[in-house]
Amino acid sequence: VQLQASGGGLVQAGGSLRLSCAASGRSLRSYTLVWFRQATGKEREFVGGVRSTNSNTFYADSVKGRFTISRDNAKSTLDLQMNSLQPEDTAVYYCAASASVILSSLRVPSSYHYWGQGTLVTVSS
Repeated sequence: VQLQASGGGLVQAGGSLRLSCAASGRSLRSYTLVWFRQATGKEREFVGGVRSTNSNTFYADSVKGRFTISRDNAKSTLDLQMNSLQPEDTAVYYCAASASVILSSLRVPSSYHYWGQGTLVTVSS
């Protein structure tokens, strides 16, 4: 599976962006799909994801209510709608996929085998 993230850019605080992750090489239907982010000088941080088994979504507390994840299995895409962006949301955002992640490890970067290249989101104050 090859993942390609896009949609990053510069936005003012309070604004919105929509990130997309497109897959090639294989259908994403059986994969748990997630977004992580990494700010400069910080560790990679879980943002949110969607399970393959039941399409349930799950989010980090820091983005809950502001970010929405959706997947389109027919198109093999994963989207991240980000609203009410704040300067602390500034980071490189990565999409990732795994066919075998267990429930207790959903938020752990090492659980994911496939990664996109990252797309930079900058939120100005």
